[in-house]
Amino acid sequence: MSHGSHPARFDDAPHGEVEIPEYFENPGHPPHVLRWSDVDPAAARRAERQVAFLFLLSILGTLGFIVAYFWMDQEATGVIPGIGTQKLYHFTLGLTMAVSLLGIGFGVVHWAKTLMDDEEVTEERHVLEADGETRRAFADTVAEGLESSQIMRRPLIKWTLGGALGLFALPLGIQLVGSMGPLPRNDLAVTMWKKGTRLVTDPDGLPVKAADVTLGSVFHIMPEGVMEAEYPLNEKAKASVLVMRLNPSDIKSEKQREWGYEGIVAYSKVCTHVGCPVALYEQQTHHLLCPCHQSTFDVTDDCKVIFGPAKRPLPQLKIAVDDEGYLTALGDFSEPVGPSYWEREL
Repeated sequence: MSHGSHPARFDDAPHGEVEIPEYFENPGHPPHVLRWSDVDPAAARRAERQVAFLFLLSILGTLGFIVAYFWMDQEATGVIPGIGTQKLYHFTLGLTMAVSLLGIGFGVVHWAKTLMDDEEVTEERHVLEADGETRRAFADTVAEGLESSQIMRRPLIKWTLGGALGLFALPLGIQLVGSMGPLPRNDLAVTMWKKGTRLVTDPDGLPVKAADVTLGSVFHIMPEGVMEAEYPLNEKAKASVLVMRLNPSDIKSEKQREWGYEGIVAYSKVCTHVGCPVALYEQQTHHLLCPCHQSTFDVTDDCKVIFGPAKRPLPQLKIAVDDEGYLTALGDFSEPVGPSYWEREL
């Protein structure tokens, strides 16, 4: 192929045609201008301290996030200029996270602009092959990059950057773990039922006498005092109970007969499958049905599962009658109510 030029037509050219070369000469790079940090060691040290300060600022932001996350009052409010009254907890988390991010970002940018080599380099395009020579050249390039970044010669930047990047991962993990909530401890195993607590109707809060529970009837029950007090909804739900009277001759379980009173039995209302309310009672068959997934429990046989995905019987509440004839609990459930969880077997 010949090297030269050939005519091309442009309508806006003075004579309609101009000469365009077949190949353009490489104009090269503009003259390199040295920075203050390149010629003045004091300026370089000052830039190093500025970069390290930004990384330290990021470290402080990360540590501030952790402190605020664990020890700050989540309900505290305050007036923030330009924003108004806000919860200080969320504002502080956002502010400290911003400081952590910006400290790393500004520090890296300032480092690149003041200390890293800034000479422009042109690399000719060529076929990339992963042969031995290419790998060696890559290793040499990485080593050259480390050398040009001066990170090995400036330990102050190296250690502060390592601390900023290392600590920055902590808020992400803390949020993941902390958002799971506090450990349940024994909250899943206990309810508000105590010995001597009267059984009252839900939602009226009226105490129930044994004489009021007739054959075929069913009562939705809560512990006395719960309806008038401000208890968490989950605590109320765990304590919900169904009370029924059976013919004593229909009861198959000796334990069920002993824990009841003259055929009156009380069972947890929380399904052992996924915690839906077991609220449907079939009088003729004495079956309790969970409407969510159709788990069915036999009330005459200690509420054992006879159909559906539930794997455990409904826990029974041991009851008695006080001197005035009202039904009372003899303590809490002997086992956790509701679905199974990792600390108990099916």
